This record gives sequence, structure tokens and C-alpha cells, in this order.
Amino acid sequence: MAKSQSVKKICNFLSDCISADCIEAFVETYKALFKSYRFDNTPVAINYLKGLLMCPKGQANMERMEEQVENSEYRAYQHFISNSKWDYEGLQKQVALNTSILMSDQKRVNHLPVGYIVDESAHLKKGKKSVGVSRQYAGVIGKVDNCQVGVYASLVNGESASIVNQRIFLPKAWTNDDGRCQEAKIPEASRIYKTKPELALEMIKQDIASGVSFDWIGGDGLYGHNTKLCDGLDELKLFFVMDVHKDETVFLQEPLFSIPVAKAGAGRKPTKLKASCSSVRLDKLQEGIPDDEWKLENIRNTVKGKLRLWVYKKEVWIWDGESSTAKKRVLLITKTTDPKPKVKYSVSNGDIDAHNHGEYAYFVSQRYWVERTFDNAKNELGMSDYQIRKWQSWHTHHAIIMLASLLITTKLIECKKEIPLLSFKDARILIVTQICTTQIEMEQKIRQMQKRHIKRKADIDWNYNKQKLEKSTKLSS
Repeated sequence: MAKSQSVKKICNFLSDCISADCIEAFVETYKALFKSYRFDNTPVAINYLKGLLMCPKGQANMERMEEQVENSEYRAYQHFISNSKWDYEGLQKQVALNTSILMSDQKRVNHLPVGYIVDESAHLKKGKKSVGVSRQYAGVIGKVDNCQVGVYASLVNGESASIVNQRIFLPKAWTNDDGRCQEAKIPEASRIYKTKPELALEMIKQDIASGVSFDWIGGDGLYGHNTKLCDGLDELKLFFVMDVHKDETVFLQEPLFSIPVAKAGAGRKPTKLKASCSSVRLDKLQEGIPDDEWKLENIRNTVKGKLRLWVYKKEVWIWDGESSTAKKRVLLITKTTDPKPKVKYSVSNGDIDAHNHGEYAYFVSQRYWVERTFDNAKNELGMSDYQIRKWQSWHTHHAIIMLASLLITTKLIECKKEIPLLSFKDARILIVTQICTTQIEMEQKIRQMQKRHIKRKADIDWNYNKQKLEKSTKLSS
């Protein structure tokens, strides 16, 4: 009986937080951006977003949407995504701004900084017609394959994260082929080859201009290794903490650079700068760090217990091989407490004393949530399921994906206090259930969710108890 009352209580709470018309109410706030001349595309946008939520994984395309969503039509979707002149760029900017406001509100509650994380993600595709498609590295499968690659930016605060910007990466095989670009209807101004770090810097500048706020910028080794991106962030006076590769070399003291004096009869005259001291590879440096220079920090709670990292920080200098001076950076090395620890290397343009070991490690570890935004967008929102080819189609689809991501992220935050273990998937299922089913079926979904949460809570408790036991065993020995 108590369990039944608990279900009804949750059901009543959700009827307010995740109501049957929550999608309509949410999308209506962006109504002005869906207008094309005198035609209002808002009803089609609502149906398209519903389709993304309702279609099974791998099937969120327009044909399946027509089957799943009542009063929807394939041709309406096709026109909305591919041809209609509604303001998808304005929608993306407004979603970014509203996500920024949401994360800033969260920051006032949990006192955690907001990060702006850049990363790329691949979408496997067949054929040669889809905009940007090429044989290139696809991280989703860990090898080169036929795919499209997008560079994305996400805002993250604590456990909350949502995509706020994107750029499609155009390989040189595209930018060097004007006919191919014309067929995909790529605007002439966008037919210029840009590296992924260049696209990332472009997004950062755009979002700042739009009023998006954040406390630091993060990215993986592709971005942390890129001198132009890091120099660009220096010029903008933006604080970053970026990963770098283990074979990156650094100087442990500030080097001076000069062109060596030519030796008599020794061949060509030297033209390249040479450092006054030797550099060291990061992995070799890590191997020689004394145990007492590492600091153990509790970073955050996870389902597998507390995330604890050994953290090392030190001032170093990084040289691009051409400039007359090296850049001073803070080197951060983190490693897990496992018997075979995972080691990560990062650099920052911050002051070494501006943040302690734990704070710097927090910045580094928050990239995890960006990977989760990709997982959620692909598995729950159909981000990769589209069957479209043109430039506009890519951007309109992604604008709606970002809108859907913000909707669910908002609902997760609103429901967190009453349902602490509510996941992105749970929220999507409950929204769909509210749209499509009866009260009895809704209660059944809640019972299923409760079973998942009970099992998840048991797994969490087991992991924390195991961690405590291991700690006490070490102390006693």
C-alpha cells in the first residue's frame, strides 16, 4: 500500500514537473524563431522534437517520426528541416543563452564553477553526398570510417551538462571541391577549410558575443595541443584547462632562445632557434615524480564510490618551436588510485596558486560529463539518426537536438530533489509516457523506474561500502 501511495505521490509530482503539454509549453517560448515570413513552423517543430523523444534508438528519422507522432507528415518535416527559412541560427544562440542562465542558476545553488567544454563527435554515414562526409577518424568506433564529424561545445556545472553550439567539420576533400559544396548548398563564406581548433575558437567567440557566461574552458588533447587556440584564448583573457598528449614536451625552467653561432667549416649556417636548456616528455617526467609531491584529492561522488585522484601541479614552459619565447603554463597530472592507474596530462594558463590541487583536478575531470552529453544526445535524442544531406538540414536538426537537450536537462534539475537518481533516459521515458499513455500506464512506468533506482542505489551503496572497507584495511595495516 505504501509503495502504491509512493507511486501516486511521484505521479502527482511529475504531472506538475513533466506534464503532458510540457513540450508544447517549452517550444512555444521560442515561437518567434520558428516563423518563416508569415508561416509559423512551431507546430512542426513541436512534432519534430516529439519524434526525437519517441522514436527508438537508431530510428529517429522523419519516416519513423511520421509513424510515431500523431497529426504529423513526412513532407512537413522535410520542408521544415531542409528548406524553410526559419531562424535556426537564432534558435541555437537563444538555447545557448538559456542554458547559460540555467547553469548560472545552478552555480548559485551548488557553488560550483561552470565549464565550457569543446569536443568533437562523429556520425557514421554511408555514401558521399551528405555534407562533410568523408573517410576520417570516428571516435565513436575508434578508427577511420565514412562519417561526418561535428565540433561541439557544452556547458557543464556539477552533474548537469547540455550542448550549446556546434560546427560541422569540412575536410579539404570538400572545401577544395566547389561543385560538391554547391550540391550540398554550403554557403560560399563557409567553403573555407578550418581545423577543429579553429572551429572551437569561432564558437567560443560567438557564444561570448551572445552573452553566454562560464568560468573556464576545457577540451581534450587535440585542443590543448593546438598553439593557435591556446594563444587565442590568452588574447581573449579566457582561463582554460586543456588536456595534452603524453608525448608533449615541456621545460621545467624558463628557456632562452637563440640561433647558435656558426662553426667555422661546419656546413650550413644555423637558422633555427635553440633553447638554452633541455625539455622533457610528460610521460617521462611523470615517472620520476617523488611520492610526496602528489596530493590525493576527493573530486566528486560517483556511482562507483568517490572519485579520488592523485594530483600533481607544477609551473612549466611550453614552446611552439618557432616563437622567441616559451609560454608559462601550469602542468597538471592526475592519476587514478587503481593498481594500474590511468594517467591524464593537462595544462592551464591560470596562475598556479589561483586554484588548489582539488580545484584544478575538478576542472580536468569535468570532461566526463561532456561525453555523457554525446551519449544522451545519440541514444535518447537521435542526434545521429538523421537521413539528410544538405548544409541547412544538418544545422536545423542540431538546433532542435540542442533544444531537446535543454528541455530534459531543465526537467532533471527541477526533479532532482524529489527523484535524486532520475537519469536523462528516465526523464525522456516519462515525458513520452505523459504524451502517449494513460494514468495507469504512467504509474507502471514509474514502478519500473523505481525498480531501476532501487537496484542503482544498491550498487552505489555496495561500491561506497567497498571503498570504505579498503580504506580502513589500508589504515589498519
